[in-house]
Amino acid sequence: MANHKSAIKRIRSNGKKRLLNRYQEKTNRSSIRTLKETKDKKAAMELLPKVIAMVDKLAKKNVLHKNKASNLKSQLMLHVSSLA
Repeated sequence: MANHKSAIKRIRSNGKKRLLNRYQEKTNRSSIRTLKETKDKKAAMELLPKVIAMVDKLAKKNVLHKNKASNLKSQLMLHVSSLA
């Protein structure tokens, strides 16, 4: 158990940050899944910028690694461009 005030505060703040990161990561995965399941190119083109912005924000906050974010964006762009 933590013995210092600062350690106790750090435990509290880490818990809050962990919950926020989990929420954001789950939301991100859901939006990526929605985009990948989309068969309509027009709908996918509208959704793509929103998903890419979300991925970039998570990479900036170090929730996602920057290389993973790049790979995800590339994968999504390929998917959207391959739609008929």
